[in-house]
Amino acid sequence: MSKRYSKHLPTSIFLCDILLLNIALYNSHVITFNTYKPQSTSAIFIVVVNIAWMLVSFAAKSFHVKRPLVLKDNINTVLLTLIYHLLLVFGVIYFFKIYDISRAEVIISYSLFFLLIIIHRSGLFFFLDYFRKKGYNHREILIIGDENIAKRLVSSFSQHPEYGYDLTDFISENQMSNMPENELISNIINKKPDEIFICYKEMNAELLKRLIRFGDENFIKIKVVSDLILSNHFAELVNYDSLPVLHITSHPEISLKIRFLKRSFDILFASVVMFFGAPVFIILFIITKLTSKGPVFYRQERIGRNEKPFYLYKFRSMYLDAEKHGPQLSKDNDPRITPWGAIIRKTRLDELPQFWNVLKGEMSVVGPRPERQHFIEKIVEKTPNYKKLLRLKPGITSIGQVHYGYAENIDQMCTRMRYDLLYLQNVNLNSDLDIIYRTVKVMIQGKGK
Repeated sequence: MSKRYSKHLPTSIFLCDILLLNIALYNSHVITFNTYKPQSTSAIFIVVVNIAWMLVSFAAKSFHVKRPLVLKDNINTVLLTLIYHLLLVFGVIYFFKIYDISRAEVIISYSLFFLLIIIHRSGLFFFLDYFRKKGYNHREILIIGDENIAKRLVSSFSQHPEYGYDLTDFISENQMSNMPENELISNIINKKPDEIFICYKEMNAELLKRLIRFGDENFIKIKVVSDLILSNHFAELVNYDSLPVLHITSHPEISLKIRFLKRSFDILFASVVMFFGAPVFIILFIITKLTSKGPVFYRQERIGRNEKPFYLYKFRSMYLDAEKHGPQLSKDNDPRITPWGAIIRKTRLDELPQFWNVLKGEMSVVGPRPERQHFIEKIVEKTPNYKKLLRLKPGITSIGQVHYGYAENIDQMCTRMRYDLLYLQNVNLNSDLDIIYRTVKVMIQGKGK
């Protein structure tokens, strides 16, 4: 396979996305109306969806695949594109007053399309990863600059053949100092690299500008590598006018895109659960009311994002005055828990009312477990890092809840917190979906408490 075949990849992905979109649209129509032939409004809907996808996809460049291959980043881009697309389609429907489109058809179409996209991207990334490891679809690279930095870069590439890079030549700083600039440019042209990595500690500013300009003129990507080594830290490049500055932190900043995606997902997921789960809510309401004295819902103050207090809602699972002696954590065979409360706690059904907190914007579906001020103060005494978690909205479920479960004392709460700190370093929709899936397994298996 020619190394330049990759230039056709974006076009192929774009056309494949259009194909998958129409497969989803026509199959959703079959599921809804039991026919492949769309009616007038359905035909209009299909046309609008196709045109809108072409526009939004071109704007977001969701069909571009970057090196190195990171599946979750690509899926996040596609999901963001899908949300923008949905808003555009709904805007067109509202503007032209096309109100008789089947809601079921819309929901099935988008759900099926997103599922097909995930399957397609996963298969594509697996194929590209395998293909590049076998030596195909590679790009020729030229490295210029500091020898020690270059060695680290080459070592990284050798450990990750899926990056698909082949080194054509290395020109050290010593060689450059004894080489006229015209000769350097001539050598680069002769090597015909696809990308140039400039490894620098100190480099002539004018030469650097010339190399960047040369790359632009000859369609060669220029990448600059510093001698900085990060260990469990994250860096973001910020431009102050013409001065690039690396912002380094022990945890990644959550981008506006991720916050937007997460909030959109929260609203959509919570709305679906509360709408389709209404019969379950009613059954739980009646049983809770009949099995013990007291209100059906239990309200308790918790601490949310940026240390802002809010009231969390649950189906009551304990007897009245369960905390008359002060704040306490639940434990195995807790006498304060009602017989019915033990059942809904094991299946985590007692936490369903928290989806109302999600819709209000006080919580997220996935996030660190919200705690009371009393326990936060005790946790912070032992582990000051806990305060980092207060930068996020608390969640109905969390990676700590899934992998560790409920805590019975402060030490266990500190141990569980370490899982949530890991989540803070990798906030994205893929991990949220995985945590939701694992939570459902816990509910089915009745492993809550």
